[in-house]
Amino acid sequence: MSATETGLEPGAAAAGRARAWRAAFGTPSGAVGVLLMVLVVGLALVAALGLTPRDPAAQDVSRSLLGPSGDAWFGTDQFGRDVFARVASGLANSMRVAVVSVAASGAVGITLGVLAGFFGGLVDRLVGMLTNILFAFPSLLLALALAATLERSWLTVSIAIAVVYVPIFARVARGPVLSLRSAEYVVASQAVGRSRLSTLVEHVVPNMTGILVVQTTLSLSWAILTEASLSFLGFGTPPPAASLGGMVYDAQTLAVIAPWLLVFPGIGLVVAVVGLNLLGDALRSALDPRAGGR
Repeated sequence: MSATETGLEPGAAAAGRARAWRAAFGTPSGAVGVLLMVLVVGLALVAALGLTPRDPAAQDVSRSLLGPSGDAWFGTDQFGRDVFARVASGLANSMRVAVVSVAASGAVGITLGVLAGFFGGLVDRLVGMLTNILFAFPSLLLALALAATLERSWLTVSIAIAVVYVPIFARVARGPVLSLRSAEYVVASQAVGRSRLSTLVEHVVPNMTGILVVQTTLSLSWAILTEASLSFLGFGTPPPAASLGGMVYDAQTLAVIAPWLLVFPGIGLVVAVVGLNLLGDALRSALDPRAGGR
């Protein structure tokens, strides 16, 4: 909604938004969320650019099961592979899958939800039928079934997760559109001869930014957990690529004698998910200041 439509002068509206952003990210949780995501993204970039101290896939049995030290910060696994390099590479792979799957599911789901909410009628019923069918299956079970039927790769994992999250984005987008389509400025826009598509693009979609940004952040954390779960079950990112879920699975039998094999991938997974959730809460407070006091 524009400054004019909210009854605020442009300068006052901009100042209010700036205060909201400062308040949201000035809180301890907002600051921690940003710091955690800087750490996660930084490690992922280090791995993606090949800047880790050792190759995450390089095996050296003479260095098998070394504990954390200056030479191997997070220790080594049973094959002598550097755990720090593998955790960083696992974060990079998880973030890649999460970003691709959420971008795909968001593009499809938001489009379906906006069209269903704005046009209603048959379009709304068809979209509702599709989302109800997808929601009828447990999300992890559906992702597992899709991943199992496709050739195993990070891309197929991304596709499987994307299909699961399409109905979530569709429902999240449909709700605000249903309320916005009867707003005075939307009705006035159509009354002066604007087409439905023009009204949708210029007035309805921009007012959904806040809720969609927050949903995207939360979906990224869910996608990381889903990818880790699929990898733990043997249907996620295939080896030799590192996966946090796969590392946790491999560490089960060695957790007593080499606990670092379980601890560090687990910490990496927790940091990524918690950081995204805290960042989502801060974004919600910044984009909708009324939510901060709830």
